[in-house]
Amino acid sequence: MTSSAAGATPERPVVAVLGTGIMGSGMARSLLRAGLDVRAWNRTGSRAAPLAADGATVTETAEEAVRGADVVLTMLNDGPGVAAALAAASGGVHAGQILLQSSTVGPDAGADLAQRAADLGLVYLDAPVSGTRQPAEQGALTVFVAGPSAARAAVDPVLDAIGQRTVWVGEVPGAASRLKLVVNTWVITMVNNIAECLNLAEGLGVDPQTFLDAVKGGPLDSSYLHGKSAAVLSGDLTPSFALSTALKDTRLILDAAASAGVRLDLVEASADRFARAEAAGHGGEDMIATYYAGRAPEKHGD
Repeated sequence: MTSSAAGATPERPVVAVLGTGIMGSGMARSLLRAGLDVRAWNRTGSRAAPLAADGATVTETAEEAVRGADVVLTMLNDGPGVAAALAAASGGVHAGQILLQSSTVGPDAGADLAQRAADLGLVYLDAPVSGTRQPAEQGALTVFVAGPSAARAAVDPVLDAIGQRTVWVGEVPGAASRLKLVVNTWVITMVNNIAECLNLAEGLGVDPQTFLDAVKGGPLDSSYLHGKSAAVLSGDLTPSFALSTALKDTRLILDAAASAGVRLDLVEASADRFARAEAAGHGGEDMIATYYAGRAPEKHGD
C-alpha cells in the first residue's frame, strides 16, 4: 500500500534506500525486520546485492528504486553524493513523496539538498542519525529530525524501525544537521582522547589494561572507552565508523564553526590526527585508527 500524501499513514510503507554502505545496509535490514518493503540501490551495485537475501528488492537504478515508494531514505557519504543520487532518481519521484535525508552533510549542503528536494516536489526531512554499524543493524540509532510536522505520521514507521529514539528538533530543515555536528564534536574529540591515552601509555611503558582498570567503575569510565580500546589492543579495526568518514565530518564541523565565529582547538587537532592516519593508509579502518597517528616512530639502529 503506497500513498502520495505526506500526511498519509500507509500500513506497510515502501522505503527506497539510496546508499547501502556500513550504515545504509544496516538501516535497510532494520526496516526489513520491521516488515517494511525495502528497495535498495547503491552506485556500486555489489554493495547492495547482499540485501536481496534479507528480502530487499535490489534495483539497478536509483530511479527504479524510488518509483512509487512512500519514503526515500538517503544514506551516503556527503552532500555531493546525495545530490548525485537525487539527480539519478529524479525521473522516478513523485510530488509529496518524503525524502528522509539521513546523511551527515553539514548546513550548507543541507540547504542545497532541501532546495533540490523542493524543486522535485519532495517533502524534505533533515534526519541525520547518531550511531555506528551495530546500532544501525539493531535498529537502535538515535535520529534527529527537522521538517514539517505534517509528515510525521507517514514517516513514523520508518523512524521506529531504524531508531530506538527520535528527537524532533523543529519544523525547519537544517536544525537537525546542526545538532548532529554538535553531537559528532563530542564523539570525535572523545575517540581522539582515547587514542592519545593509549599512545601515552605505550610511550611511558604503562600497560594499557592497567589504565583501563584504574578508571573502571568510576566517574571517568565509559563503555565507549573500553570498546574502542579493545579494538586497538586486539588489532581488529573493522570499521563501525570509518576514519575517512570521521575526517569528513570533522571538516564539516570546522567549516560550520568558522561560519559561526567559533574556534574549536580540539577539533582542529582531531582533524590533523585523522588526516595523518588516513595518509598512513588507515582511512578505511575504524576511526579509532587515529591511534596510529600518535604512535612514536620506530627506532632503527645505525
